[in-house]
Amino acid sequence: MSEEANLFSAEQWTWYRDVELNSDSTDCTRGLLDEILNTLMANGWENKLVFGVHLSMEEALVNAVKHGNKYNPAKKVHVLVGISPHLFRAEIADEGDGFDPAKLPDPTDPDYLDKPNGRGVMLMRNFMTKVEYNPKGNAVFMEKVR
Repeated sequence: MSEEANLFSAEQWTWYRDVELNSDSTDCTRGLLDEILNTLMANGWENKLVFGVHLSMEEALVNAVKHGNKYNPAKKVHVLVGISPHLFRAEIADEGDGFDPAKLPDPTDPDYLDKPNGRGVMLMRNFMTKVEYNPKGNAVFMEKVR
């Protein structure tokens, strides 16, 4: 994990997970996503914030399994998640080659409006307070402040 993982030790979490997920399908993410959503709601997070975290986490996890690890069952997705009543943090790292998020095409550009891919990173940046990638581009750190 990246240096951002150290940020998980500084907070008093009401819920914390450090897990590895398989990469053979995106179905492996459902249980973790359900836990996250239920925990956010139990911590009093508003529905619109829970929606944004859900969408962002789902995008990051699917990207890690599909684009990063290319559904390779020998590769894992490592996930750190911390939740408190006022803060959500997550880091999702895959074992892929990474990418440069600055080189992604703008999905709002008229030439890309009908393309099926490329909106996930934009959505994550719009719903989360902070989104950062490691230099290799195979790990994303996200934070939402309530």
